[in-house]
Formats: sequence, structure tokens, C-alpha cells
Amino acid sequence: MANVPQEAIKLLQALMDQVEEPLKITFQNVHQGHLAETLKRFLKARDWNVSKAHKMLMDSLNWRVQNEIDNILAKPIVPAELYRGVRDSQLIGLSGYSREGLPVFAIGVGLSTFDRASVHYYVQSHIQINEYRDRVILPGASKKYGKPITTCVKVLDMTGLKLSALSQIKLLTIISTIDDLNYPEKTNTYYIVNVPYIFSACWKVVKPLLQERTRKKVQVLSGSGRDELLKIMDYASLPHFCRKEGSGSSRHSDDGAENCFSFDHPFHQQLYNYIKQQSVNNEPTEPIKQGSFHVDLPEPAPEGTEIVKTLESEFNKIGKKNCANGLSDSLNGLRINGA
Repeated sequence: MANVPQEAIKLLQALMDQVEEPLKITFQNVHQGHLAETLKRFLKARDWNVSKAHKMLMDSLNWRVQNEIDNILAKPIVPAELYRGVRDSQLIGLSGYSREGLPVFAIGVGLSTFDRASVHYYVQSHIQINEYRDRVILPGASKKYGKPITTCVKVLDMTGLKLSALSQIKLLTIISTIDDLNYPEKTNTYYIVNVPYIFSACWKVVKPLLQERTRKKVQVLSGSGRDELLKIMDYASLPHFCRKEGSGSSRHSDDGAENCFSFDHPFHQQLYNYIKQQSVNNEPTEPIKQGSFHVDLPEPAPEGTEIVKTLESEFNKIGKKNCANGLSDSLNGLRINGA
């Protein structure tokens, strides 16, 4: 069995050596010179089945060509105030690097509202961050640390997670499906922090539905997770919502340079300026065009559909329970006041 992964990589590479233009160019943008690591990711996503991994990779390359993903880093979201609105409602940022050199991406799951732009802008922004990570951040980290770095870690802040998040499940499913099909195995570990009751209740029913490979990546930490995270990264790389012990986070901090979600954070300033510059380089005589970059939205896999249904069911149960508790409290209050 020890030789199976290496043999599978060789077989998949032989198949990919036959790829012609324009798929060959977009494949180079995907692997960025780390061919074996890329093939391994797609093989792991399909349980080392070479035929299935090959189909998955070819489907992904065709998706990239059909949707012009190679050009998405030259399509800025303008005007800047619209992009600021996206950043204020789709909370994600790069807070630093682990001691092994892996980029640390922070995601404000509980406080993201996705209510300042259309679905297509949020999908565009998500893919742009993926592509910037893969084409700029990871190659830069590989050069700095003198070794191939092709994955990242993510810290998910659940502060503020409410039943109203149910309305965002469709968009989040679209985003996660895009990642599953086209950016597989890019995350080493998901650290989940500042966990409220609603997450704990949902995690209990969703966890068994996840593939074992995914379950092993998820670590639910106590409180803000600061002490555990400091074992793998320096304090300077901690997301702002992990820097004090105990749960609690804010969407904004007074200092945009500290809050990696903010448009004013160095990561987002560098990303936005990079995209604007790429746009100018591609069309130096044309003004930057407004309007979202439309991408074909995928249908979720059966596993994803089942998870969504389970989440919806659990959210509804919690909602009914809260309503019942609220009614009971009101009746008790009436009895006390009446007495």
C-alpha cells in the first residue's frame, strides 16, 4: 500500500501530460510548478481513484476555461465603496503565517451577513481570494521558507452565529461546492473558535455526515482558541478575534491594520491594488468596467445537499425550542406579575 499514492500520481501525471491548449495553460496556473502536490490533492479528494481524480481535474480545468478564471485577478470589484461593502459583509482575511509557513486565513462565519451586494459579487470575491492565495501568497511563502507550500490553515470565528444564518446557507453551499470541485484539499486544518450553543447543536448532527478525511481536519477549540493556536503560530499571526481569552469578537476593530477582515488591512489593500494593476496591464487604454464577473454556479453534490437539509432541520428545531422557551418565560412572567 505504501507505493499506491506514488503509483497513482505517476498514472495521473501520464494522463495530464496529454492535455493540450487551452487547458494546458490554465493547468499551469493551478499547479504553479508544484505538479506532484496538485495531483495528490485531486487524488486525495477522490480516494486515490485515478480515473475519478482525472475526471475531476479535467472538469475543473474546463470550468476554469469556460468561466475565464485565469483572468479573474484582472477584474476588480468597483467602485471601491462597493468592494468595501463586500469586505464588511463577507468577513475573510489573511492574519499571518503558521510557524511551518502556512498562510493563516481568518473567516468571520457568525458575523458575515452577505447583504451588501449580489450573489455574483460574493462568488467573484471568494474566487479572487482563492486565486490570489494560489498564484501569489503560496508561491511567495514557498520562496520565503525554501520548500513547497501549497495549503493553508483556516480559523473560523463563530461569534454572532444566529438562526438567521439559515438564509445564507444557499450562498455558502455554492461557495463550498466551488471549493470542493476546483480547489480540493487546500486547507490543512479548520480551527473553529468562539462557539455558541447553536453551532454545537448543529455540529453534533452534521459531523457524522462528513467524510472521515474532512472530519479529521476540523478542531473545535475552547473559547477564542488563543492558547491552542499559539502552539502553531506566533501572537502576531493570531486573528484579531483570538487575541484575548474567552469568547467574543467584533466585526470591526478600531485599527483596520489589526483587523484582517477590514478593507484597510494590508492584505486586502495589496489584493485590491494587485487586481487593479492587473486590469490596467490587460487593458491599459480601457477604463475599469463596473459589474460583477459572472461564474457558472455549480449544483451541490449529494453529500452537500444532505448536509444542508440536516442543518435546516436542526435550525428549525432550535427555532421552535427557542419560541417555546420564550412563550414559557412570558407565561411565567405573567404569573409572577399577577401574583
